[in-house]
Amino acid sequence: MIIDFAAGLLQALQASDMASALRSSRWVYPMVNAGHIVGIALLFGAIVPLDLRLLGLWRQVPVSAITQVTLPVAVGGFILAASAGLLLFSVQPLKYAAMTLFGLKMSLIAAALANALLLRRVGSWSDDGPAKRVRIAAAVSLTLWLGIIICGRMIAYV
Repeated sequence: MIIDFAAGLLQALQASDMASALRSSRWVYPMVNAGHIVGIALLFGAIVPLDLRLLGLWRQVPVSAITQVTLPVAVGGFILAASAGLLLFSVQPLKYAAMTLFGLKMSLIAAALANALLLRRVGSWSDDGPAKRVRIAAAVSLTLWLGIIICGRMIAYV
């Protein structure tokens, strides 16, 4: 019953005017795709320096100085990537939902967001040298986001 409900929602999404407009437009779909890539670039481009700092690089730079710049950029990038990604998904949701790589990508996103929230809860990141659990979370973050990017690119080729 839940599967039928989900399939019905996906079919309705695919039949929506928005999805039809994206499928039939010569320019809108590529622009949305470009927006998705820009969002990913902003997100990953902000996460990498923060995670590298949390791993112990650039110790002369206070963590608070890096987070002040990178966190808003990462959040903005995620919002852009997720919004554009939802629009891209709407074009063929039944196809994407059936793909193992898409399911893996969504699972990795959930894990990366959970990791980020847990890392944020730790709160007090030392400028002298991050605690072992913070370094582990930073390494996990880099690995997860890189995996998300790889899965997303691979989806285009399967």
